[in-house]
Amino acid sequence: MAAASAAATSTVSAISNHVAAGHLFAAIDALPACSGSSLLPAELYASLIRLATSRRSLAAARRIASHLASSSSSAPSTSRSPTPTFLFNRAIQSLAACGSLADARDLFDAMPHRDGGSWNAIISAASRAGNSAEAFSLFSDMNSVGIRPKDSTLASVLACCAECLDLSGAQQLHGHIAKRDFQSNVILGTALVDVYGKCLLLADARRAFDDILQPNDISWNVIIRRYLVAGMGDMAVQMFFRMVWAGVRPLLYTVTHAMLACRDNCALKEGRCIHTFVLRHGYEHHMHVRSSVVDMYAKCGKIDAAQRLYNLAPMKDVVMSTSIVSGLAACGRVADAKRVFDGMEQHNLVSWNAMLTGYVRSMDLTGALDLFQQMRHETKELDAVTLGSVLNACTGLLDLGKGEELHAFALKCGLFSYPFLMNALVRMYSKCGCLRSAERLLLVEMGSERDRRSWNSLISGYERHSMSEAALHALREMQSEAIPSQSTFSSALAACANIFLLKHGKQIHAYIIRNGYEIDDILRSALVDMYSKCRLFDYSTRVFESGSSQDVILWNSMIFGCAYNSKGDYGLELFDELRKQGIRPDSVTFLGALVSCICEGHVGLGRSYFTLMTDEYSITPRMEHYECMIELLGKHGYMVELEDFVDHMPLEPTTAMWLRIFDCCREYGNRKLGERAAQRINESKPLTPVRFIESTPDYECSDSDDVDESMSFCEADKAGEDRYSHCEL
Repeated sequence: MAAASAAATSTVSAISNHVAAGHLFAAIDALPACSGSSLLPAELYASLIRLATSRRSLAAARRIASHLASSSSSAPSTSRSPTPTFLFNRAIQSLAACGSLADARDLFDAMPHRDGGSWNAIISAASRAGNSAEAFSLFSDMNSVGIRPKDSTLASVLACCAECLDLSGAQQLHGHIAKRDFQSNVILGTALVDVYGKCLLLADARRAFDDILQPNDISWNVIIRRYLVAGMGDMAVQMFFRMVWAGVRPLLYTVTHAMLACRDNCALKEGRCIHTFVLRHGYEHHMHVRSSVVDMYAKCGKIDAAQRLYNLAPMKDVVMSTSIVSGLAACGRVADAKRVFDGMEQHNLVSWNAMLTGYVRSMDLTGALDLFQQMRHETKELDAVTLGSVLNACTGLLDLGKGEELHAFALKCGLFSYPFLMNALVRMYSKCGCLRSAERLLLVEMGSERDRRSWNSLISGYERHSMSEAALHALREMQSEAIPSQSTFSSALAACANIFLLKHGKQIHAYIIRNGYEIDDILRSALVDMYSKCRLFDYSTRVFESGSSQDVILWNSMIFGCAYNSKGDYGLELFDELRKQGIRPDSVTFLGALVSCICEGHVGLGRSYFTLMTDEYSITPRMEHYECMIELLGKHGYMVELEDFVDHMPLEPTTAMWLRIFDCCREYGNRKLGERAAQRINESKPLTPVRFIESTPDYECSDSDDVDESMSFCEADKAGEDRYSHCEL
């Protein structure tokens, strides 16, 4: 007997030494063979289980559990030292922590005796493993055998409800908690807040929070987090300030959540207050908090403040750098954003997408495509947002070939199912004039996924490419499955204007009023344009004067409408009024003013407007402005000024411009400029060469006596007809 006792003592000592040294499997190998007397001290088993759990060694946990089960089953029924139940409970927890819920359940089923801790261990294990169904089943079995659950058990089951958004189960557990008078329990109260918050019942979550007598930092963190995720950033910020006033020190993630709430709500004032709190209480040294502060300033438009904090940060992680890139790109500072982007040690998908979006928003579409090529060389990671940005670049560049490649790539990558990506494809095909592909995509492939944006893209494409009847037909089709928007009606009214369908335009206007749509500046511009082109000038004037507006596009529509209807002087009055109201004219505004000057013969005024455009507003004249100036000077006989203007043009006049100059020189007798114009026209190799002859009603053809002269004039002039269509009043 003494020898056996000495051997057992030696075994215990050897195992203890192995455990102390961290030699896990050596300690397990030293375990005695299973027999009724093989049970070691409980503290030694507990140490061994802890070591196996810390190593996440499933093999070790299985051997320990097997030894415990074998020792217990081989112990005689009269044994006074059976395996303690708490060791089985620890072994269940260890097996689950090492990733085997099945082994944990087998050990639970093999236990000779179970207590509340056993049930709690296996229910918690099932909950952590994400097996909600098994956790609920075990909880039901626990109740059926008459064991009252502890608060930790109820918290585990509530966590399962939160994970699978089982509102009914959570409400039943809430009733059980209320009967047991556990509502003031901070663990259960917090679990209830979490489950109601995840189910988006924020009022119930708030009531559960208010029932907690002394909420701790985790409780506050959960309610703030749930408000943030539910899009109620204002309430998240309010609860953060209440937490501070209650004297509870926020967790790091609580501060981060409050900052993100300020960011989402553009709550700059509150964000600055929280930033002050961060500086006073030493949170600024933590990376996540610094990143959230930088992100808040960047998203609230204070990019300079964000960049200062970024530059002062001793360490810059990818999250912080991405926030700066996104903020700089969003405010148009794409070059600065690219410098930060290039300086990042690593790029994630968010930073690539932020940079791509910045290029597209700043209309550097070629830069967006170049960046996408760089992205494809550096990483294989992309998503639907990436492809959507690149598709928008292709749409802006009218690059149909690249857009089709992206369409095929989206199909290959399995990203085609995203509705916003399909809408981007419809918009790309529509704007590029590939309307058959847009129709097939919208009507056949999208099916129930098509929405108002899809239809708007197609209708706009029809209108843009002079298929006005098709645009109006698509509007009728759209109304059977989607509600039109102001954008829809704007495109439809433009289609009516293109083919002078006054009746249809009036019907659309009546539909807008009858159905209570807000007539915003875009719609007013479309209505003014439609009525002007349909020669119902009084209606366009009434629409324009129905309310004040600072929108330059609306003013442009009205100024051009005046020109269409031979009301050039009124258009010039509107131009002056626009400037008096502090509205900055754009290149289209000046084009309208020049057309009005042509209409009314105000040559001097037109010349002053052309100078004003460049000198005061720094607007670079486009080809259309030069065409208007040539028309203005030539039509009204200012031949010296016309020659001087042509001589000082920064670009070579087009063939259409030379044709108009030639015509004016013949009419007003400017031989020098006329012969120069004839030379330029002939250099372009027209079908019928021309020769300058003064006071001849038609062009004279050289070396073509058998050609009808009047016909040759029309043919020669036709090349410039489209260019001058906007100047014909």
